[in-house]
Amino acid sequence: MEPPTTLPEAWDEEADIVVVGFGAAGFAASVTEHELGADVLILEKAPEGKEGGNTRVAGQGYLNTSSEESAVAYLTALCGIYKVPEEMVRVWAHEMCLNNDWLRSLGADPQEHQHPPEGIEFPDLPGSDCVHKFHDGPTYGYSLTWKRFESLVKERPIRIAYETPGRSLIQNGATGEILGVRAERGGKVIAVKARKAVVLTCGGFENNQEMIRDYLPDLPYCYTSGSPYNEGDGVSMALAVGADLWHMNNFAGPTMAFKAAEIPTSFSMQAFHFSKEMAGGAIAVGPDAKRFTDEKYKNRHGKVLLHGTWKKMPTPCPMQMIFDDTHMTAGPLWDKAPKHGWTQLVEQYPWSDDNSAELEKGWIRKADTLEALAAIVNLDPQALVATVARWNEGCAAGNDPEHGRTRMLNPIENGPFYAIEMSPSMLNTQGGPRRNEKAQIVRPGGTPIPRLYSAGELGSIYSYLYQGTGNIGECLVFGRISARNAVAETPWA
Repeated sequence: MEPPTTLPEAWDEEADIVVVGFGAAGFAASVTEHELGADVLILEKAPEGKEGGNTRVAGQGYLNTSSEESAVAYLTALCGIYKVPEEMVRVWAHEMCLNNDWLRSLGADPQEHQHPPEGIEFPDLPGSDCVHKFHDGPTYGYSLTWKRFESLVKERPIRIAYETPGRSLIQNGATGEILGVRAERGGKVIAVKARKAVVLTCGGFENNQEMIRDYLPDLPYCYTSGSPYNEGDGVSMALAVGADLWHMNNFAGPTMAFKAAEIPTSFSMQAFHFSKEMAGGAIAVGPDAKRFTDEKYKNRHGKVLLHGTWKKMPTPCPMQMIFDDTHMTAGPLWDKAPKHGWTQLVEQYPWSDDNSAELEKGWIRKADTLEALAAIVNLDPQALVATVARWNEGCAAGNDPEHGRTRMLNPIENGPFYAIEMSPSMLNTQGGPRRNEKAQIVRPGGTPIPRLYSAGELGSIYSYLYQGTGNIGECLVFGRISARNAVAETPWA
């Protein structure tokens, strides 16, 4: 790929605004730009039918706060010691209260989730009463909110170029202005001119294992339940033109999930879902064959309460889910109902009802004894036997003295025994190029890179703790803010 300051001999396409990425942020930016009179082109990496980023497969909720001042207090508390500039907090809080009004103005139908108090992730933090989760239309889930967002783009003359990922920005070497994007289409590089601005809305780096090792402490690898097309392209593009980074160590995780080599995203086991109850015993162990967490704990997007403070859930890799035949025969280990997640909604992998197909594939390992199972999965046999014995003693006593687990206290006792390797998993990363209150991407020191904006999970405002539905809410907020400021730019040519 050419250096950013190498200008193309000719432009293959052009628009007033070039939006890179078609999820909730790309939707909000492109529709707002169009409503303000701009000619808009969206460059989307995924093929048609798989666009939408994480918005397509998330829980279909977005945040609309009920009080600006409470929202300021809540976001400030969520960030904790990882402070976000006050002007950023203020503009986020002001605009977050307007999500529903804006969507209604477009013809959408905001409906609040039926049990909003359950959706407040950190109710003890100041301002948490402002949290209200919404979706579009009378039915919650199954990508319905995304379908509304998508339809609002497609009913307008907004051009969408599928399978055309942005690869690098084109920059005026003398002024630093962003003039356009080099994208890839059909194996060829094309130059796309942005007469006013480029808006990066292409998500995080949750599918880039090298970036995960570089930026996420203690994770040798991690796999997403979201879109496999989010590979950190926006991070690389922005760095190449001098952008600062922020929040690179924050992500919506980790949890534990199974990752099969032939499936791009992860499977969350029902045994470790906090609200599911199944027959038989199941625990997770690390490389030392010992348990390391309450497997049924309702973590807060990967954060658990340890010694009075919220920390990332420990994930000593490789991890193994150990379970008995009663659990194996109780039903499918994975819930394949299309609720949320890429594997459920897009891949639609047909997990067998009796888990036999997955056993045959080698995803599940089987042995007649715990000692033999330990040998198969490279654990110390005596250590695993001792761990299971302690677990079974706790189940008999009705408590878990090691980690305080209170759900599914079922002994592991009926052979044969089974193991399935678990990996750290997440929905998305929050880090990326730093943006300011105008959604401009900035350099170290805070000066904006001219004509370059961002919105969404690429450089999210969330610096540590995260409120569910907040990412899609933020996509709408900074999508609109970036659009208004991008459209106000004077065309460079």
